[in-house]
Amino acid sequence: MNKKENTGLVPKLRFLEFNSEEAWIRSKIRKYLKESKVKGNTGDTAKRLTVKLWGNGVFEKKDTLRGSENTQYYRRKSGQFIYSKLDFLNQAFGIIPEHLDNYESTVDLPCFDIDKDLDSKFLLEYVQRKSFYNKYGKIADGGRKAKRIQIETFLEFPIYLPKLPEQQKIANCLTSLDELITAESRKLEILKKHKKGLMQKLFPAEGKAVPEIRFIGYSDAWERRKLEDGTHKIGDGIHGTPIYEDNGKIAFINGNNLVNGQINITSQTKFVSESQITANDRSLNDDTILMSINGTIGNLAWYKGENIMLGKSAAYLEVDSFDKAFMYILLQTDSVKKHFLDNLTGATIKNLGLKTIRETPVTIPSPPEQNVIGEFFRNLDELITAQAEKIEVLKLHKKGLMQGLFPSTQEVIE
Repeated sequence: MNKKENTGLVPKLRFLEFNSEEAWIRSKIRKYLKESKVKGNTGDTAKRLTVKLWGNGVFEKKDTLRGSENTQYYRRKSGQFIYSKLDFLNQAFGIIPEHLDNYESTVDLPCFDIDKDLDSKFLLEYVQRKSFYNKYGKIADGGRKAKRIQIETFLEFPIYLPKLPEQQKIANCLTSLDELITAESRKLEILKKHKKGLMQKLFPAEGKAVPEIRFIGYSDAWERRKLEDGTHKIGDGIHGTPIYEDNGKIAFINGNNLVNGQINITSQTKFVSESQITANDRSLNDDTILMSINGTIGNLAWYKGENIMLGKSAAYLEVDSFDKAFMYILLQTDSVKKHFLDNLTGATIKNLGLKTIRETPVTIPSPPEQNVIGEFFRNLDELITAQAEKIEVLKLHKKGLMQGLFPSTQEVIE
């Protein structure tokens, strides 16, 4: 764009009543924000607040340690805009909520009164777009994430604005979507808590031979066994580093790729050729469960025939005499996880050894009851997965809306 064209922009999407309105006008943020610096307490007595990363809002800071009496804090008012100088590139922005009125922060979390011609929710959505905070933040700090974005620098950033009614319409639309995402996220948390509660009742408590709740038709005591008794083989991935190939067809998978029951292949995943597959990798079959054993311990995934090579931070369990779905939920029970965590090795990075996995004590019912319990939790996990996917769809929908409702690639740096 040339200088003349910088004076206004029109978004791709517009509410019908604003189609005939003029283009969004370019200004500097300082036109609409004024820093607030009302002195408050010192760090040892201040009621402190903090801004969470990635647009997760403003919260009370509940540190157990008192702050320094030499640090000056400033009073913040509800409705003010706040950001973190140090975490600008990590989307640390927020609006002070009513219940944190009169809470305090240091100069590293500056606050601003917002002009009546700028809707606060619109402003928050505007600055939280990656095309804004990442683009201008990196230019301002030279790409060094540790450098603070100072107030004068921030106030010089450009902002394109429509008139207030259009701002409010956009803000209300996105706020409604946020409320729906929040509501669906609560449902997800309820499902997860429901699952956790059922696991505690459908599996025997420590020292007990039967669970608190049984499915109808089952009354026999559960049997004490080891995890290896229910498997054909327990092994881990390769301990060396494979040769990565741009045209490789086999994904190299470590423990951090095992997420919510699935093998998560991302843009960071490396690939190898089929000729590098080890004997261990060839042994994977439809009765295999994958588990992280390094760093984050115990994350699980079903193996469903994917073309993968396992790294050393992932283990595989080929289920044999136990019901596979039952084994999957058994690995998530408190007693099994506690045994894993109590027997980790390594000083800095903790590891779960294969011997520990094999010898983990478990209490199991008859095969028919295993099948009923496993199928019950498989269905519950499918509900949880569907709910999580619903939330992701809503987030993608919001992302798409924002790309249309706000001018994006046309933003220009002078």
